[in-house]
Amino acid sequence: MSTTPRGTSTSQETENRSPALMLALATIGFAVNFWAWALISPLGPLFRDKGTLGTLSESDVALMVAVPVLVGSLGRILVGALTDRFGGRIMFPLVSAATIVPILFLAFVALDSYALILVGGFFLGIGGTAFAVGVPFVNAWFPPERRGLAVGIFGAGMGGTAISALTTVKLFTNVGEKAPFLITAAALAVYVVVSSLMLRDAPGRVVPTTSLATRLVANARLPITWQACILYAVAFGGYVAFSVYLPAYLKTEYGLSPTGAANRMAGFVVVAVVMRPVGGWLSDRLGPIPVLAAGYGVVVLDAALDAAVAAGRPPVDTLGAAAFLSMAAALGCGSGATFALIARVTDPARVGGVTGLVGAAGGFGGFVPPLLMGYIYGRTDSYALGLWLLSVTAALALALTLTIVRSTERTRGDAALQPG
Repeated sequence: MSTTPRGTSTSQETENRSPALMLALATIGFAVNFWAWALISPLGPLFRDKGTLGTLSESDVALMVAVPVLVGSLGRILVGALTDRFGGRIMFPLVSAATIVPILFLAFVALDSYALILVGGFFLGIGGTAFAVGVPFVNAWFPPERRGLAVGIFGAGMGGTAISALTTVKLFTNVGEKAPFLITAAALAVYVVVSSLMLRDAPGRVVPTTSLATRLVANARLPITWQACILYAVAFGGYVAFSVYLPAYLKTEYGLSPTGAANRMAGFVVVAVVMRPVGGWLSDRLGPIPVLAAGYGVVVLDAALDAAVAAGRPPVDTLGAAAFLSMAAALGCGSGATFALIARVTDPARVGGVTGLVGAAGGFGGFVPPLLMGYIYGRTDSYALGLWLLSVTAALALALTLTIVRSTERTRGDAALQPG
């Protein structure tokens, strides 16, 4: 009877793992972690209406929903670099398990205290770092000509925020205040077990040998890093900002109920999620620059339109709503195209580190606008100025795309795609 050495068996097992299966597992993990990451956002208007946390201002609610975004964003820098070193097989279960802790803290300790919700939200940000695990993990499993679509499909896991939008308020009010937290914690626990058993890093994955600090500095110095940081801060940052702040915006601007506002926010999220893999797919075929340029152009026009009608406060199901959905499509497409660009011009061994920095910029881009919108509304009783600022910012991103980023893609793309 013949035997196979243990090392050979493990190697063959990894080789036989389907890239599609790995992509599916990573996408599910991203969605579940983002579901957890967005738990507080739909509850902000509800807490303000019920008064259980005291009297909350618009800025108080904005801070409460923005704290997990900030922590999840900054944490991606470290988690992305660690993923380059240890791989997604270790980091996905680790991040998912760590996210369970603040969820249980919120459920059993923090729901009657604004300060404690901020503390729980701070550590809930861990869930947002899952993005920096998945991009290098998925990128390593696919050849360069398919990475845009693959990473775009993975990015659709940001639809976990839609799950939160559709279920959190309903579970909180109809089943029990702890219900949305306990269900999410259970889903994460199941994923920890499944990912520990089934995830495998891509064969031939290059493990960096330099120190973490050295890699962070080297990645930060790459031209594509700071360029993609700006692009993603606008594209994904705009998506995050609207997905976490839209319930409060619709409640304040149009008087919708928390459930009605959360349902409409879910529609915004779903459109952006569907368009993210489309952006990656189009980037594989047309190149990322045309896709990015088209996306930012749409955002410029839609944000200006929304700003123009904001003062009149039209009915929610009007041209303004259509502009928001069009903007969601553009932001989702731009998010997918940004990482198709990174995959095209970056050494695969450095994708995790670059992703961490770019993901942090995207999350930070989602942290600032809710606070700014809350501040502007408190001073002007209108959201128009904030929407005009978004239009101007998207115009600057469009100009950057068509000039400096286009030059980087042309000079580095061919070299990055060479085997070796």
